[in-house]
Amino acid sequence: MNANEEATPGITSSPTAKSWFNRTVAGAGLTSALGDFCYETTTVILPGFLAVLGIPAAALGAIEGIADAVASFTKMISGYIADKLGHRKLLVLLGYGLTPLGQLLISLAAGWPLLLLGRLVSWFGKGLRGPLRDAIVIQAVSTETRGRAFGFHRAMDTVGAVLGPLLGVALLGWAQTWHWDDATGPFRFVLWLSVIPGVLAVLAFLTLVQDPEHSPNPTLKFFSALRSLPLRFKRYLAAVGIFGMGDFSHSLLILAATQLMTPSMGVLHAAQVAGLLYVWRNVVQVLVSFPVGVLADRFGSLPILVIGYGLGALTAILTALAFWFKVDSLALLAGIFFIAGLYVAIQEALESTVTAHMVSRDTLAMSIGALGTVNGIAKFISSTAVGVLWTVLSPLLSFALAAVLMFAGTIALARLDVHTTS
Repeated sequence: MNANEEATPGITSSPTAKSWFNRTVAGAGLTSALGDFCYETTTVILPGFLAVLGIPAAALGAIEGIADAVASFTKMISGYIADKLGHRKLLVLLGYGLTPLGQLLISLAAGWPLLLLGRLVSWFGKGLRGPLRDAIVIQAVSTETRGRAFGFHRAMDTVGAVLGPLLGVALLGWAQTWHWDDATGPFRFVLWLSVIPGVLAVLAFLTLVQDPEHSPNPTLKFFSALRSLPLRFKRYLAAVGIFGMGDFSHSLLILAATQLMTPSMGVLHAAQVAGLLYVWRNVVQVLVSFPVGVLADRFGSLPILVIGYGLGALTAILTALAFWFKVDSLALLAGIFFIAGLYVAIQEALESTVTAHMVSRDTLAMSIGALGTVNGIAKFISSTAVGVLWTVLSPLLSFALAAVLMFAGTIALARLDVHTTS
């Protein structure tokens, strides 16, 4: 019995270890790939769309910040509703359905209000579906195979995050060769096309995924349930939160690479190369997500997650050192993005599985939602703080502070007693 099994306070599942790659796991993975394909296409072309609409960069920051905040708080509420009513699959379908609806609203926008509404609709759907989908996957496999099931799921999710931006940029370039009445035409064309994978995601989840747990808990009270969560899980959330307050958005990592390479390449070429480095980070994540899950099933999810958090702190330290030594070497920067891909793969594959080993079946979806809320709030704080410190003081100091917080979170996570279940 591994450490994870000893730490599980009541979540059991019937599938055998050999049946982890089942219809539900495959369907959830395909759905996530299509869903990410849909909204990541928007993410990569949205800044250019705002530019041709004449909307300032400050508006983009506000739109993204508000949308992320909505998604974060929605995660915990959706988990509570699902645990109380037991209608998880229906709520996940609604969440995936809201993403293409948000895309349509964005494609029709002529100013920031409809853009904000479209992004809010999409991100509300993202927050609604995430914890419930993860809970379904957790209970569709055995305790011993959760790591590889989530590793496969995160790999599929990242495939969409790689292909969506690449195809979005390619389609935008193709559409710009056509005749349009105004400059927004190519962008609207790509946004309309992005609705197709969004609709396919809904159909994939509807037809392939089976929810193994339908038991409602009508007596569940929101604040009482929060207070009754295991003490060890609350300490885990604290460690996640501390780490998250240093876990900056990797759009800032792209900006760092762009700034470092600009003196030798020029800003335009540097920006293009930095974008490709981000794609490289996503490719690394795709390649290592499943092996990470296999390692977690063998050695325990928590110890592997501690290693992942340590790699996160190393990413911030190396970025700070890159500014200290004015590094413009493509190979060295690619190494930093490689480590970033490793830690994100571990973080995204295992945070939910560690949660499942600490909480009861009755509050599983709500607990995963609480994890998402803590992560969302902490990362919003981190990205804002790193951006402000970068502007006011220096990028070196901003990434150094991020490294300190990420290292502190790693220590807090490592100090959790793996055998304690209360």
